[in-house]
Amino acid sequence: MRLPLPRPRSLAGQLFAMQAVLITVVVAGYALATYLSHRSEAEEAAGRQAASVARSVADSPSVREAIRSTDPSARLQPYAVAVVRDTDVDFVTIMDPRGIRWTHPDPAQIGLPFQGHTGPALQGRTFTETYTGTLGPSVRAVTPVRDGDRIVGLVSAGIRVEEIGRRVQEQLAALLAVAAGALGLGAIGTYVINARLRRHTHGMNATELSHMHDYHQAALHAVREGLLMLDGQFRVALINDGGRELLGVDQEEDVVGRSVAELGLPAPLTGALLSSEPRVDEVHLTADRVLVVNTSPVTGGQRRGSVVTLRDVTELQSLMGELDSERGFTQALRSQAHEAANRLHTVVSLIELGRAEEAVEFATAELELAQALTDQVMAAVSEPVLAALLLGKTAQANERGVELVVSPDSRLDDGLLPGALPSRDLVTILGNLIDNAVDAAQGGVRPRVTVTALTEEDGSELVLRVGDTGPGVDPDRAEELFRLGYTTKPSGPGGRGLGLALVRQAASRHGGTLAVTSGEDGGAVFDVRIPLRETAGAVVNGAGGAV
Repeated sequence: MRLPLPRPRSLAGQLFAMQAVLITVVVAGYALATYLSHRSEAEEAAGRQAASVARSVADSPSVREAIRSTDPSARLQPYAVAVVRDTDVDFVTIMDPRGIRWTHPDPAQIGLPFQGHTGPALQGRTFTETYTGTLGPSVRAVTPVRDGDRIVGLVSAGIRVEEIGRRVQEQLAALLAVAAGALGLGAIGTYVINARLRRHTHGMNATELSHMHDYHQAALHAVREGLLMLDGQFRVALINDGGRELLGVDQEEDVVGRSVAELGLPAPLTGALLSSEPRVDEVHLTADRVLVVNTSPVTGGQRRGSVVTLRDVTELQSLMGELDSERGFTQALRSQAHEAANRLHTVVSLIELGRAEEAVEFATAELELAQALTDQVMAAVSEPVLAALLLGKTAQANERGVELVVSPDSRLDDGLLPGALPSRDLVTILGNLIDNAVDAAQGGVRPRVTVTALTEEDGSELVLRVGDTGPGVDPDRAEELFRLGYTTKPSGPGGRGLGLALVRQAASRHGGTLAVTSGEDGGAVFDVRIPLRETAGAVVNGAGGAV
């Protein structure tokens, strides 16, 4: 059976014990030092008192007269007893120059030699000493009695050391009472402070806090998602490795203590981080990433800051774009299959009616039309991914009643684009621009979308241009088109306003630009230009990244 081991004291308990011991040691040390100091001072004061009494007795005329008499003891003994009673000394001994006592608190000691030193007094000086006599250890003073120039006697007055100790003990008792009060007040104050500390540390001891810190640090470095903690002044209190990577902050840069506004993040993202309201699954774009941002305030009677989590959905967004394209291709194939079935039924019906020649002519014309469209696209854009995208988008546009044409100026040969420019980004750029153009042109008179894909003659730049016959754009609001969340279409379940922001992000990621102008037919023309010679080492355009 395992015996339950006592749980280590909490950090607050350890601090309380340490402070209590410290206060006790300080007070005890101060009391001891005060006791020794007071005892020394008490002995000095006793010596001064004894010397004063001895001088007063020696200077008394009645003492000198008694010494001249035939029986000095008879007159001096009552006088000495009265002096002892009135001056708070323990004894007054009057003696002749040889040291024979004339007075003593114990009458039996009268006539016996004085126990102590008398040499300095016989030389005419008053002195004090601590000596053990018949009454025990005492602090005594000895002074001469002069009659003219002669020393006719000696006076010794003293206070027992035992009495000095009693006086010091009385003072020490008062000191200890004050010290005990100080210790009690200190203990109460320490307990109150440490009770508050226990609440803040949740009663955990130092070992548990150390382990929690280690787990905390390990978790921060292990979590791939970004974690950002802001204080009440929106300064960075903590950021993990994932947060640095997602926000584009240098791993070596010290950002703790800096305001979020100083991190150089896109304005919408900065605004979300500075908001006092919680944010749930908001999509924000940085220079080269799509982030899902969640913020939650930390409150405890007042605002203490906020916790921000960041998830990278760049790859997911790209895959969703590719999925949308594949879905579009599927829908295009379905519509083409439907049209092909209609045409096949027409051909069969013509044959059944005995009009074989007309059936052949009809089938041949449809094949030539389809082949002509394919030949036109492949002749202008032989890059396979873009060609497939254009063919699929053409079928989709036709199904929606919009004519999609490839400009005669298009010329984009296969193998011309560098490997640093992935096909995924080209699909994102051109696919979103065509979808927006078809939406804008649909419903108009003779709706048409014109696509141009070419490279400059010197091969330095890729140009992707999409124009439509829609209502066009207001020049004063052209920049708002690229802001995340801006849209002129009704919101769907997946959200709106992300396409053009992603187009601009993809272009900026490769050092390119995105611009919009008004077309000749009154619609909008979106122009994307991506440098080809610098794509492999392109640095993200800071202005273009702030979407």
